[in-house]
Amino acid sequence: MRKAFVYMLLLAAAETAAAQRQLLWGDTHLHTSYSSDAYTNNNLTADPDTAYRYAMGMPVVHPYHQARVQIDTPLDFLAVTDHAEFLGEIRNIHRNGVDTTDLGIWDTIKAKFAGFVLNWAIDNGTGRELFVSVLPDPDLTPPEDAEASSLQGSDLSLLPMPKQVEIDSWRTITETADKYNQPGVFTALIGWEWSSLPGGANLHRIILTDSDRAAAQQYDPYGLDDSPYPEDLWAWLDVTSAATGARFTAIPHNSNISKGYMFSDTSLRGEPFTPAYVALRSKWERVAEITQIKGDSESHSTFSPEDEFTDFEVYPYYIQRKWTPYEPQRGDFVREALKRGLELEQQLGQNPYTLGVIGSTDSHTALSSAEEGNFHGKLATDSIPANKNASWNDDGPGATGWAMSASGMAAVWARSNTRADIMDALQRREVYATTGPRIMVQVYGGAGFTAADLETEEALADAIATGVPMGGTLEQGDAPSFIILTAKDPKGANLDRVQVVKGWLDAAGVSREKVFNVAWSDDRPLLADGSLPAVGNTVDLETGAVDNSIGSAELSAVWSDPAFDPAQAAFYYVRVLQIPTARHSLLDAIALGMEHADGQPDTIQERAYTSSIWYQPGAVTGRAAP
Repeated sequence: MRKAFVYMLLLAAAETAAAQRQLLWGDTHLHTSYSSDAYTNNNLTADPDTAYRYAMGMPVVHPYHQARVQIDTPLDFLAVTDHAEFLGEIRNIHRNGVDTTDLGIWDTIKAKFAGFVLNWAIDNGTGRELFVSVLPDPDLTPPEDAEASSLQGSDLSLLPMPKQVEIDSWRTITETADKYNQPGVFTALIGWEWSSLPGGANLHRIILTDSDRAAAQQYDPYGLDDSPYPEDLWAWLDVTSAATGARFTAIPHNSNISKGYMFSDTSLRGEPFTPAYVALRSKWERVAEITQIKGDSESHSTFSPEDEFTDFEVYPYYIQRKWTPYEPQRGDFVREALKRGLELEQQLGQNPYTLGVIGSTDSHTALSSAEEGNFHGKLATDSIPANKNASWNDDGPGATGWAMSASGMAAVWARSNTRADIMDALQRREVYATTGPRIMVQVYGGAGFTAADLETEEALADAIATGVPMGGTLEQGDAPSFIILTAKDPKGANLDRVQVVKGWLDAAGVSREKVFNVAWSDDRPLLADGSLPAVGNTVDLETGAVDNSIGSAELSAVWSDPAFDPAQAAFYYVRVLQIPTARHSLLDAIALGMEHADGQPDTIQERAYTSSIWYQPGAVTGRAAP
């Protein structure tokens, strides 16, 4: 296939009457100085205005080291999603002092002392210790901690938190989003984070809406202080959507450290799933965050032992007061959620986990930095190489800046760059994730696709008109086939391979999985067991440079499932791997005059994950996601 033909086919596919999509790049998970944990970790200045300006490509001042910084390639959309809990409160206390109005003498003394301690810690750059002190106690199980509602069991409870501060902060956040929203040019989405963390189990959700500030200011963002239970959040979304006309979506994030509770087979209250529970969850949670700064949530070798590319960017600790090492649980991973969804569907007649995927950063610097060579860390403190190896826990082991991933990116196939069309794409699940690079991917599933469908733009248009894109469902009796088109990041490294990950239920109702290599570079021979020799590694460990003499700029395939059983429900998603490149920790080590970053790999293989296409036994038709 001639050079750049796949790239042109990708663009042509998006422009056909069947698709009418454009590929947009963005971040749906970003924190500013209005998030209390960001502020106590030395982001005192980078606010929503800074976040949007950086995302749009403007130079801004870094909140920690005060240097001018700028994104390499601007985003098409951004959601500022500050924590609903204590929204703007720590920022307000540090800037304006403690409000002791209506407090008695003793409560005033305690509040002023707590405010002094808080301000002293922030002014001396040691606010991280206060942040750690209010994290959950892991001695309680997640259900016990949720029931105890222990949010107020910390020194922060001594500080008055006027509701008006949260209201004013939300007004500023929503007004800033409207200020920067430019339909067709740049989309500023309104959102927030609901931060349930019972017993250190990360159950956070990002809430996005496509409405404007007028609708958003009719409610206060729902937070952990309202309820730690996801089903209560979904019920609130139901009521609030009906009352305001606003559309919402809730995105589970960072499931890799959820202690198995994010994608469990019972609710956090320990109750079995009911049809009403599944329907409510499926309505509000269409997409999950599969990769971000706190690691990757696709899969783990404990559950996928035959997958040579699993265990990617494993995060080492739980986010809790005592930094205990991570132990993988099935409910932590998106691939296991997809498999468990098939199992539950067989039992309940409904699948709670028909989830698409995206990536986003979870940066707390207000800077959406997923570029490996231009990574500003999760927290402002960790934005310089000299601080990256410092533990977050002075008393022993804990997370470090080098343990973080320079990830991820949300890729959206949308009709146009507007709030409504991006929300529509999320609802359709016609979205995918990358770990940072802007790898272009499109997938169509159908019946009877052949290699001839990739020969011309006209043939491709005719073929995909009969199929469904990522996020859709196939209902057909014939073996499904897939048109897969990929192209490298125009500024990045070449591609190693394209894989299809299949999950299905066997005759006994047990979920299975298999990874298929379907396209690859450098004319490597596919071995008898279906594996491929490694692509090689051209990273110069002394400079971090990568040589694109290996790999391919574009890869395409038409692939049919060789083991298809029309009676078995299944899902298929595509994983695209880059050739090895330097990890941000190696680049830091080189800058510091070190050979390696302690405890971290020198190189990584960045990747893209698409949303699945599901197969359901039934009529001979295909349908996109509703």
